[in-house]
Amino acid sequence: MPKSQSTRQPNFIVRFFNETSGELRKVTWPTRDEALRLTAIVLAVMIVTSIFLGAIDALLTEAFRALLG
Repeated sequence: MPKSQSTRQPNFIVRFFNETSGELRKVTWPTRDEALRLTAIVLAVMIVTSIFLGAIDALLTEAFRALLG
């Protein structure tokens, strides 16, 4: 039996999960306050962006409606 078969390497899936868990241990996770603050920022930016895009859509709709009669 060749030597490479006697010392089995972990298969791809096992190696993937082992490496992933190792990388997750290195992550600096945000505190609860940081997570809440960042979530609020994301929601605020999303709301402002949706209002802006909605206004542009309404303006362009009215412009095309006036243009096409």
